[in-house]
Amino acid sequence: MAKTIIATPNAPAAIGTYSQAVKAGDTVYLSGQIGLDPATMQLVDGIDAQIVRVFDNLKAVAEAAGASLADTVKLNVYLTDLANFAKVNETMAKYFSEPYPARAAVGVKELPRGALVEADAVLVIGG
Repeated sequence: MAKTIIATPNAPAAIGTYSQAVKAGDTVYLSGQIGLDPATMQLVDGIDAQIVRVFDNLKAVAEAAGASLADTVKLNVYLTDLANFAKVNETMAKYFSEPYPARAAVGVKELPRGALVEADAVLVIGG
């Protein structure tokens, strides 16, 4: 099966040996996004702004793949402080509607660039 690399200037450029997303068949694997502003490549300030930026970045990559966040079947969220999980839920409600995707939320010691939150997703298009 052929794979297609997805890239968009509307999300932060990859800062390592990975692609923003890879499409294989009808499945799109979105790499983890942190709260980097794609225009400046700087981390936005505060947990609330970072959560919004993470979902905006995921949305931009999904759209570059010809999909939307509504096509998400699995979402993984990583938090350096699980006390912020309720804030993630509040913000997710603005980006996702029922039926919600499957999801994992994991507490981690640290994230790249000192980020407070990161999320990645798997999408299925046309399913």
